[in-house]
Amino acid sequence: MRPSLPLSLAIAGYVLAIPAMAQSETSRHESPRHDPNEVVCEKQEVVGSRLASRKVCMTRAQWAAQQQSDRDLVDSSQRNPCVKQAGC
Repeated sequence: MRPSLPLSLAIAGYVLAIPAMAQSETSRHESPRHDPNEVVCEKQEVVGSRLASRKVCMTRAQWAAQQQSDRDLVDSSQRNPCVKQAGC
């Protein structure tokens, strides 16, 4: 006995809808993915040591500000070919 095509499509639609419903239930209770106030910790190597590292914790907003500050410093040093210590 072969099931009819509409019955097969209905079963397939139901099976595919179950994970989507489960995902929407869990995502409602989770925090936003990129909350700017979430504290994120990162391990950073200590310059001059092969073994030492330190743990730095900041909020996502602070990490973004630090990254922008670092990027600005690199950009400004690349734009200015003269180094003060070299006597320009």
